[in-house]
Amino acid sequence: MMAEKIAIASDHAGFELKTQLKQELERLGFEPVDLGTDGPASVDYPDFALKMAETLKAGTVSRGVLVCGSGIGISMAANRHPQVRAALCHDHLTAKLARQHNNANVLCLGGRTTGADVARDCLQVFLGTEFEGGRHQNRVAKFS
Repeated sequence: MMAEKIAIASDHAGFELKTQLKQELERLGFEPVDLGTDGPASVDYPDFALKMAETLKAGTVSRGVLVCGSGIGISMAANRHPQVRAALCHDHLTAKLARQHNNANVLCLGGRTTGADVARDCLQVFLGTEFEGGRHQNRVAKFS
């Protein structure tokens, strides 16, 4: 059975956390698709949000992870694209609800605001939680 591909990208401020989360994806049996950046040199987070959107639109992956310094900018940039439902998560509960109630397909985290252990927990919960549908379906349909 082929491992599910999960896209992952960051700007310079999220590079270190992205590297750790990429390893966690591999440990969990997923195949990370690294969209960059490739180091700590300053880059613009909207460029990586766009790469994520293009990858989702192409159908190469169905889910992804984005990291910038706070997670705020990259989540805002990602949500400009109709195929993205990005959720900035800070803990186990927000990651769970992002999937259960909002059918988020992109987990956003802050490299400067979220510790590695919490980020790994968010990733595990995000990937392991299904969308409930039901009363949430009509709301999510209104996103696009």
